[in-house]
Amino acid sequence: MFGLGEAGSLLGADLAAAGAAVDGYDPADVATPPGVRRHAQPDGAVASADVVLSVTAAADAEVALSQAIGAIPAEAVYADLSTAPASLQARLGGLAAGHGLAFADVALMAPVPGRGIGTPALASGPGAGRLAAMLVPLGMPVTDIGGEPGLASSRKLLRSVMMKGLAAVVIEAMQGAEQAGCEHWLWGNLVGEITAADGDFLARLVRGTAPHALRRMHEMEASAELLAELGVDPVMTRSTVESLRRAVDTPLPNLPDPPHPVRQAGS
Repeated sequence: MFGLGEAGSLLGADLAAAGAAVDGYDPADVATPPGVRRHAQPDGAVASADVVLSVTAAADAEVALSQAIGAIPAEAVYADLSTAPASLQARLGGLAAGHGLAFADVALMAPVPGRGIGTPALASGPGAGRLAAMLVPLGMPVTDIGGEPGLASSRKLLRSVMMKGLAAVVIEAMQGAEQAGCEHWLWGNLVGEITAADGDFLARLVRGTAPHALRRMHEMEASAELLAELGVDPVMTRSTVESLRRAVDTPLPNLPDPPHPVRQAGS
């Protein structure tokens, strides 16, 4: 295992507790997870591996693969768990294939803290099936979605557009509410809306955008003005104004009908 930070340490400890022999490497001064045999150099951590889990940031993913690629046994599975764009996952897959390794692009679909090895994951690439076959019996719900490296990470990143964006707009709205002295009311109202929401609610929001784009744009311009008056920089609200401005002339996406939700806990 490469990377013994927050996620890597939890996954490593749980895999060891489930009976797997786990060797790890991390150049950072982080604690060694229980049950993990830590190595001072990356080669030692992968010399006898059937599968290598790389749990690093996307910026470090290529370095992690390259640092000991010659020491990984031929035909082992190399699984990259970073949240990297499809182009990087494809490049990593090519590097792995050049050394006889089966590559898997793995997208963790929920926060690892609190779940550990039980974190649901999607996997694509030539090594995805073998990875799932090895990890599912140990308690990690890895779903092989088939296809090339990048498909799994793309699904996660597209989902993040909404999930992380939702957090950002709630933060902006609550910052304004605090300044306006109505934070308790707004929080209760937002919680009520989210709690009652379903697929039909989401579809109505999207499908109502084009016919009501001008009215919604003027409303959001007023919202941005209010936030500015309250001392809050309306970054997300300005983006919504621009999105609505474009919606007048830009076709909306086609939505599956009826919706078939696939829910993942957390983000």
